[in-house]
Amino acid sequence: MKESGFYLIDPWLKPYERIIESRYLKCITREIELAGERPLAEFASGHHYYGLHRNGSNWVFREWAPGAEAIYLTGTFSNWKDSTDYRLKRINTEGDWEIVLPADALSHGTLYKLSVHWKGGKGERIPSYATRVVQDEKTKIFSAQVWIPEEPYRWKNNSFKPSGSVPLIYEAHVGMSSEEEKISTFREFADNIIPYIADTGYNTIQLMAIQEHPFYGSFGYHVANFFAVSSRFGTPDDLKYLIDTAHGYGLAVIMDLVHSHSVKNINEGLGLFDGTPSQYFHTGPRREHIAWDSLCFDYGKDKVLHFLLSNCRYWLEEYRFDGFRFDGVTSMIYYDHGLGKNFVSYDDYFNGNQDEDALVYLYLANKVIHDFKPEAITIAEEMSGMPGIASSTSSKGYGFDYRLSMGVPDFWIKLVKDTFDEYWDMGQLMHELTQHRPEEKVISYCESHDQALVGDKTLIFRMIDADMYYGMTKEFHSLTVDRGIALHKMIRLITFATAGGGYLNFMGNEFGHPEWIDFPREGNNWSYKYARRQWSLVKNQNLKYSQLAEFDRQMLKLQTEGRVLENPSVIRIIENSNDKIIAFMRGDYLFVFNFHPVLSYTDYGIPVTGKFKVVLDSDDPAFGGFNRIDRSIIYKSIKKSVRLSINEPYRLYLYLPSRTALVFKKEPVKRVTDILVNPA
Repeated sequence: MKESGFYLIDPWLKPYERIIESRYLKCITREIELAGERPLAEFASGHHYYGLHRNGSNWVFREWAPGAEAIYLTGTFSNWKDSTDYRLKRINTEGDWEIVLPADALSHGTLYKLSVHWKGGKGERIPSYATRVVQDEKTKIFSAQVWIPEEPYRWKNNSFKPSGSVPLIYEAHVGMSSEEEKISTFREFADNIIPYIADTGYNTIQLMAIQEHPFYGSFGYHVANFFAVSSRFGTPDDLKYLIDTAHGYGLAVIMDLVHSHSVKNINEGLGLFDGTPSQYFHTGPRREHIAWDSLCFDYGKDKVLHFLLSNCRYWLEEYRFDGFRFDGVTSMIYYDHGLGKNFVSYDDYFNGNQDEDALVYLYLANKVIHDFKPEAITIAEEMSGMPGIASSTSSKGYGFDYRLSMGVPDFWIKLVKDTFDEYWDMGQLMHELTQHRPEEKVISYCESHDQALVGDKTLIFRMIDADMYYGMTKEFHSLTVDRGIALHKMIRLITFATAGGGYLNFMGNEFGHPEWIDFPREGNNWSYKYARRQWSLVKNQNLKYSQLAEFDRQMLKLQTEGRVLENPSVIRIIENSNDKIIAFMRGDYLFVFNFHPVLSYTDYGIPVTGKFKVVLDSDDPAFGGFNRIDRSIIYKSIKKSVRLSINEPYRLYLYLPSRTALVFKKEPVKRVTDILVNPA
């Protein structure tokens, strides 16, 4: 029988086989302990048991709170008082509580909470499985809300399947997707933004900030209510409308899933839910995340696993999401959260600093997701390079389909910020863009929301800066603006073209959205000025933003029409740091980049054989270029020698203008004369 295991293709993992096998054994043992003979996805059904449910003519509510001594359901129906009519009963030794109420006790829109009593105290709590949480506009207090509309949402696209084998991801935040200085809604996003995304060529939308979070400015990463849709953007039905609309356009929708930590808030969150600090989270020094001011889940507990695994299934089942981007995976899997650490040795993955309970959880989560919805995709936000993270569970990995290539945007920012163009190292550039573990696929990107937050700058804003305020008209030219426009296109194209699995872009960055992102806060007088997207810029044909957007659209066609990324191999041909030239093949496509800031080259020889046609040229005037390339002709490789040497390679001799990228497609060879030999 043939051996299996992702580590078999990496000889550097040989010394660690025992540890890897031991971790895998923990994963499968835990799966059996939790699910027994059942499928794991069937075990992950806590949302069908806990929380509030209409059961025939009654309401049934259940909660897990082992540290509680008494629990009351309170709300508008009890004038927010503890009433014996609404007292829950403890139904087992595990800490489950239950109450059954008649149908007329609650109705659609009713607000409710729990009044939890424990030894020495009590407090109001939002149920852990609440699926609808709203905030009072005046008091700013959050409460759970009964959501059972008379007309439940009716899905229109019931047979949607994701298109394409390569995810082209458009990362988006619904709240800041309007040009108006406000919080936008799910329906506005569906009606106004989704058609635009579909037109650009992206095939997957990644939605941020879906789970309810008390502080808007957290970008959705300080979650309080894991099963609740953020009410800032609309109702649960509005989110279903958004996803249904996306599916109608052929777009998959994945969500940013935050299971790496939880908000510290007590009244809104799980921090002291039953009066004890250890119900969901670690105690002692491991309880609080020292960098994020949040709480860290204890992945070793059965009930915590049940809660989080059920959460994975819930979003797939209830809202028909097509997968997840798991936030903060590196933080989860290391006791020190990977903070300030450079992972330079394989020992860093196996030295006892790893939280194996967290690794087991990630394995189980991917099992649940892929068992429940086989076509779903999962992406790990993981920067350490932990072996096996993006390897299948069947090969003893942790099951993610992709890992975010987080080093790439950091590399670009550092390069643009710290190094003059004439000193860029082409070999280092290609190394950074193509490196990834042999067993994994990665999502490549130049910049995500992380690089656009206040205190940082997007790539184009870092390159053009203040000139963006007056220099983006098509008639205006300056060295600064022309450089920024040229490199914006080249950086995106080479990142896309070398992607080892998929590609990601943050909303608006495809057209060079200016300035940073800053959510309303006391420091900016609660302004929405920077928490929006200025779509009018890209619609204005007098501005260069429209040219950048068009380049991005044509770039994506290399995949949507040419399937270039489905060829796994990047064949590196030239990496000349003196000339600042990079050339590589991917399938039938030849990519040539001249990063030199001032030098253009005539008859630059690229050692390839065949005939080629230009299919994308960053110097095209349609993209804000200077039209220095003849895009109408067929380029043919030749030998220039008078005496034809057997060893001399055929070369494609090209004119390569400075700061220009060219993409050629190899034409089919029908005759020997298609490859010319020039005797002169």
